[in-house]
Amino acid sequence: MVRLPYVTALTTLFSYGLLFAFGQMRDLFRKLIDWSKSKGKDLKGYAPICLGLEDFYTRRLYLRIQDCFSRPIASAPDAWIDVVERKSNDHNKTLHRTSNTTKCLNLGSYNYLGFAAADEYCTPLVIESLKKYSASTCSVRVDGGTTNLHTELEELVARFVGKPAAILFGMGYVTNSAIIPALMGKGGLIISDSLNHNSIVNGARGSGAAVRVFQHNSPSHLEEVLREQIAEGQPRTHRPWKKIIVIVEGIYSMEGELCNLPEIIAVCKKYKAYTYLDEAHSIGAVGKSGRGVCELLGVDTADVDIMMGTFTKSFGSCGGYIAASKEIIQYLKHTCPAHLYATSMSPPAVQQVISAIKVILGEDGSNRGAQKLARIRENSNFFRSELQKMGFEVLGDNDSPVMPIMLYNPAKIPAFSRECLRRNVAVVTVAFPATPLLLARARICISASHTREDLMKGLEVISKVGDLVGIKYFPVEPPKHVEQDKKTL
Repeated sequence: MVRLPYVTALTTLFSYGLLFAFGQMRDLFRKLIDWSKSKGKDLKGYAPICLGLEDFYTRRLYLRIQDCFSRPIASAPDAWIDVVERKSNDHNKTLHRTSNTTKCLNLGSYNYLGFAAADEYCTPLVIESLKKYSASTCSVRVDGGTTNLHTELEELVARFVGKPAAILFGMGYVTNSAIIPALMGKGGLIISDSLNHNSIVNGARGSGAAVRVFQHNSPSHLEEVLREQIAEGQPRTHRPWKKIIVIVEGIYSMEGELCNLPEIIAVCKKYKAYTYLDEAHSIGAVGKSGRGVCELLGVDTADVDIMMGTFTKSFGSCGGYIAASKEIIQYLKHTCPAHLYATSMSPPAVQQVISAIKVILGEDGSNRGAQKLARIRENSNFFRSELQKMGFEVLGDNDSPVMPIMLYNPAKIPAFSRECLRRNVAVVTVAFPATPLLLARARICISASHTREDLMKGLEVISKVGDLVGIKYFPVEPPKHVEQDKKTL
């Protein structure tokens, strides 16, 4: 958890206060100037879709720095990418792409194992599957959208994560937002980590079940919530809950922290609650053989009732999966709208995942998978350690390839992003509503495709920009000098 210093909190609040005050003043003058024009507008009885306050943040804060977001690229998301240059003639209200590109070190993509670029084993098989099956099945799974590749991948995923069965979905976000309503409903209770992903939040809201939140990564508070809710039962009637499910993430995408899974599993077992584990950022990226946080933390996958993951990070593809018992998977195949009504995964995308998993498992006849896993661990831990030595406030745990650098102040968001880009380093900055208003950050994602020279280049640039912007909130660790000559004397 981030513990915001009082001085930083006050200066950040003051900065946002100024932005909101000037934004309100600009809105007021805009209304006065456009008053005569607005009188002539005829909405024919319709209310305006975007009211002033509803899109205030977008107009007065986001548009000022929108050049730092949604940057288009003109290459594969490998260790280095070609960022398309954009220009604006109206103070960032609209951005226009140019024909120029800038080659930048990629520290923003989720390409954890480097499979997003051309691969000697994966790419030929993907091209072959494109020729054989075409780019799309043009059908849902229950009609004509199931190929041999879909069946093979479901069996492979189940074997890879250690569950009896699995089911595929064409989009990672939908995997959560569609599965949770299929599993839970009125009379059920969802207990969610306070920092769970938006897909989990929307899935929980859409389920009709009661939702309670426990403090981030706190098994003790989870136990308090469980005990209280079991004792009270359902609202008004106080009947027992039909079922209770606890939802957590393997690696929290905005924090870079590992889940306290062993302790949470113990609490869930004690109170007979089901466990739902989102491994979007952990599957393939952590663990000795890439099998995620269960392998890393020594948790038996049989103790996790429902395992969710995506193919967009470590496997260089798209889509997601649910792995669970055969009974649960069969139930989902008959009830989940994302399986019944959505177009199935593109066959080349399915083949990409199959090939990537086989490389990880060493079934391609090489040890490249083990090398990639070792490299992502080494790269992540090295980069995190060096950032901390420089004085940055870095969130997350060792082995996690996600490492947020805290920025806080709104003026430092565009400053950090633009200065890094000017020095040919592409980073992702994250602000409200993806994070709390005061906790803006830059999210660094490390890949196995990064060489040590790439990482040193990134560290050099980030250190210089950090000094320039003023985001080194901790003392810099002094370099270690070995004075062998003095000792010998």
